[in-house]
Amino acid sequence: MTFDDLKHKTMKDQPDHTPNGEKGTGLHFLSSRCWCLAAAILGIICLGLLVTLIVLIMRLSQVSDLLKQHQANLTHQEIILEGQILAQQQAEKASQESEKELKEMIKNLTQKLDEKSKKQMELHHQNLNLQEALRKAANFSGPCPQDWLWHEENCYLYSSGPFNWEKSQNYCLSLDAQMLKINSTDDLVS
Repeated sequence: MTFDDLKHKTMKDQPDHTPNGEKGTGLHFLSSRCWCLAAAILGIICLGLLVTLIVLIMRLSQVSDLLKQHQANLTHQEIILEGQILAQQQAEKASQESEKELKEMIKNLTQKLDEKSKKQMELHHQNLNLQEALRKAANFSGPCPQDWLWHEENCYLYSSGPFNWEKSQNYCLSLDAQMLKINSTDDLVS
C-alpha cells in the first residue's frame, strides 16, 4: 500500500456529511464555519498586529529623528562651548600678559622714582652743605676761602666751574652780594 492509496481510502472512509446535515470533520473541515470564523479572527489579529507594527515603526522613526536632532544640537552646543572656552582662555592669557606688562611698567617706574629720589636726596645734601659753607663764609673774618681772591682787604669769589656771567650774576644776587666783573689781573690793580 502506498501513500496515495492510504489517502484515497481515508477520504472514502469519511463521509461528506453527518447524518444530521452538518459537514464532517476531516479535510473538508477547512470549509466549515468554525474555520472561517477562526480565520477571520486570526486575520483581524494579524491586521491589528500589522497596523501596530507600522505605528511602532513610525514612532521609532520619529524617536530616531528626534535623537539625531538632539545629537546635532548637542554637537552644535559643544562646538559653541569649545569656542567660548577657547575665547576665555585667550582672554585669560591676554589678561596675564597685560598684568605682566603692567608689573614690568610698575617696576621700571619704581626704579626711576628711586633714582630720582636718590638724586633729590643728593641735591638736598649738597644744598645743606652749601648753606653750611655760606654760613661759615658769612662768619669768616680771616683771609679768603680757597676759591676766593683776596684784594685790598676784600675777598672776591671767582668761578672755577662752568658758570657764565649771567649765572654768576644771578648767584651773587641770590647771596645779596655785589658783583664785580674782572676780565684780567690788570683790573684787580686799579
